[in-house]
Amino acid sequence: MQSSATGSHRGGATEAPPAKKVSMFSQPIAVWAVVFASVIAFMGLGLVDPILPAIAEKLHASASDVTLLFTSYNAVMAVAMLVTGFISSRLGMKWTLLSGIVVIAVFSALGGMSNGIWSLVWLRGGWGLGNAMFVATALAAIVSLSKTGVGKSIILFEVAVGLGISVGPLLGGELGAISWRGPFFGVAGLMVLAFLLILSLMPSRRKLAPAGTSAAAKKKTSLADPFRALKFRALRTFGIAAALYNFGFFTLLVYAALVLGGLGLDEHRLGYVFLGWGLMLAFTSVFMAPWLQKRFGTLASMVAMLLLFAVTLFVMAEWTTDKAVVIVAVIVAGAFLGNNNTLITTAVMNAAPVERPTASAAYSFLRFIGGAIAPYLAGKLADWFNPHMPFIVGGAFVVIASLYLLVNAKHLKHVDDVESAH
Repeated sequence: MQSSATGSHRGGATEAPPAKKVSMFSQPIAVWAVVFASVIAFMGLGLVDPILPAIAEKLHASASDVTLLFTSYNAVMAVAMLVTGFISSRLGMKWTLLSGIVVIAVFSALGGMSNGIWSLVWLRGGWGLGNAMFVATALAAIVSLSKTGVGKSIILFEVAVGLGISVGPLLGGELGAISWRGPFFGVAGLMVLAFLLILSLMPSRRKLAPAGTSAAAKKKTSLADPFRALKFRALRTFGIAAALYNFGFFTLLVYAALVLGGLGLDEHRLGYVFLGWGLMLAFTSVFMAPWLQKRFGTLASMVAMLLLFAVTLFVMAEWTTDKAVVIVAVIVAGAFLGNNNTLITTAVMNAAPVERPTASAAYSFLRFIGGAIAPYLAGKLADWFNPHMPFIVGGAFVVIASLYLLVNAKHLKHVDDVESAH
């Protein structure tokens, strides 16, 4: 797959011009099946946000204990990303997606039956394993099945990410108001529906290889391939930058929810706050990020969005006890994160001459390391210092991410050359 993307700046094949004229939403039904399943899978990221205070209360856990629900989830995802290509190249995209869905459904259902914080932490790790199998394969499946080209396919995937992240807290808030167990059972049920849709609508393995796929692209992926991919400086740079900025991302997603819960927001209202955040993320992913990339270039746009996000975190650090300021800052931050997510995902797909699933796995491994450390660190920083410190440290990591991108700017220029060729 990657050979067709990178070939455009090496004199190889490029995508057919007519694809540029096709609407992003003119997709085969199989694409919509994967998109729907992606929305549900990404619900898991923010699903427990509105019920973190309730879980802490019902299971007699501390704030730092409940942050481990994200740490275990992201840590397992990070490690599992390294083997998703190995699995996918043997099972095929369809059966890797289905296997991931089954794992998510089983562990989310078991999570709903859990009676202790530590068992729930371990079960969230199992959920992360299923999510890794699904997420690393879903983007490649959408690109392979889509008729609109790589750029629009990535935007469509980011739409699914944004909707899942936004609907997750809403579902978590509504079902969590009944019982903290409700969101876990809700996702398990929805995953059964996703399983049936992909099973019936997604084509077989033989039909998934896009036209022009090279023989090398059809070979089975080895466990070492993601590590080999990280030898390419551009891909490694984006991965490290994502790991750094994820300290800010998950400080916002997890710690801000605990702060707002402490300021009196119940499950319903927390759900609506993060719904607003997710909708901003989804909207900018689709409508603003492509414009920024064309107008200012990928690197300049990413750095600007990261610095604006850092400012937002610093504002939250200054006014941590002001409920209105924190709510507005959370929602506004969604715009900066939506832009950055689309920009960096597109850049990663064009960063190195390796297959897209391999590039995605290598990048995601680094990215989710930051996502694993950040939630627990945020809780501990609040315990060790004060409630303001997690936002200060999260913002500082985001600033470092932007500086790291600028230092490596000369190694990243080619991603815009590849994108303009599509």
